[in-house]
Amino acid sequence: MKKFDKERVLLAVAGPVIALAVAFVLSAIALVASGKNPVEPFALMFEQAGFSDIQVLIVNQASMYYIAALAVAIGFRMNLFNIGVDGQYQLAAMLTAIVGAHAALPAFLQIPLLLLTAALTGAFWSGIAGVLKVTRGVSEVVATIMLNAIATSVIGYLWLPDVFGVKIGNNNTTGEMHSSGWIPGIDLGAAGEVYGLVILAVLLGIGYWVVLNRTRFGFDLRASGASESAAAASGVDPKRMVLTAMLISGAIAGLAGLPILLGDTHTYSLNFPTGIGFLGIGIALLGRNSPVGIAFAALLWAWLDKASPELDFHGYDKEIAVIMQGLIVLSVVVSYEAVREWGLRRQQRRVGAELAAGHVLGADNNTTKEVAGR
Repeated sequence: MKKFDKERVLLAVAGPVIALAVAFVLSAIALVASGKNPVEPFALMFEQAGFSDIQVLIVNQASMYYIAALAVAIGFRMNLFNIGVDGQYQLAAMLTAIVGAHAALPAFLQIPLLLLTAALTGAFWSGIAGVLKVTRGVSEVVATIMLNAIATSVIGYLWLPDVFGVKIGNNNTTGEMHSSGWIPGIDLGAAGEVYGLVILAVLLGIGYWVVLNRTRFGFDLRASGASESAAAASGVDPKRMVLTAMLISGAIAGLAGLPILLGDTHTYSLNFPTGIGFLGIGIALLGRNSPVGIAFAALLWAWLDKASPELDFHGYDKEIAVIMQGLIVLSVVVSYEAVREWGLRRQQRRVGAELAAGHVLGADNNTTKEVAGR
């Protein structure tokens, strides 16, 4: 049993390690091809990670990446690809900002209202794709991509001055939210302030692990993702699980933009971060849908984002970090498949050896019986 557990750990760690190693090597090759030093950019970025203000920026950014990746991971565990996380979190953030700007309740009511608004908006938007899949068989990939485009148009409409938009210079905003909906951060002095909703990201990660690994619902979800027919034979309704998984994934996606919305910007504007949902896909893949793995992957992604601007001051293009992120995603797909094939071969050899040993043992027992009978 211990040997089996060690092999499982080895297989779980091998994929990400290989992917990161390949991504670093390919990034270095790209630097060499462009006539640049292949080592100095990484040394500069590692140096940045030692500064406390950069560490705060990394943690803050990682909290949003982590929540978005959890939303993607829930879909993956159900064998669903919720590529619409980006549209879900942006639309949820905007509606939350609108509610926060027009509702003025005490903080103990305002903050839960804003959290609920974000979660319900994300769940509603992903639920559309879920309903289309279980009723009409529409691929959730196609549906969520289309819903991303629709979400962008809805946001553009809501920004109109005649609707909920507030024009500040050349920037479109939803107006400043009432202070009762602001969530104070953790003040670290000169280093800056960690978003208060970093705690929400931690709680979501714990809840994700508990639900998937310690509840009947989590077992049904994983079973349905592994084999719908087998799950149906055991009494699980696959369509209900598909819709439920999409709703939960969307609800979590809706929360992805709240750390910065309630902790910093307090409005939804043209400067609001975009693309977090798409980055969450790569982070979930690198983290192998594990809450701990996703946490490390989110921190890695945030480090690449926040440490790379320093490269501009040393004659390097900060886009090397973007290249590396792309290479990590490509390497993850290839390395995981290679590790999976290697694991299957090891398992086949182990089973073959056990069967051979059992056959030899059975033959020895028969010989012993024959001798005893004589």
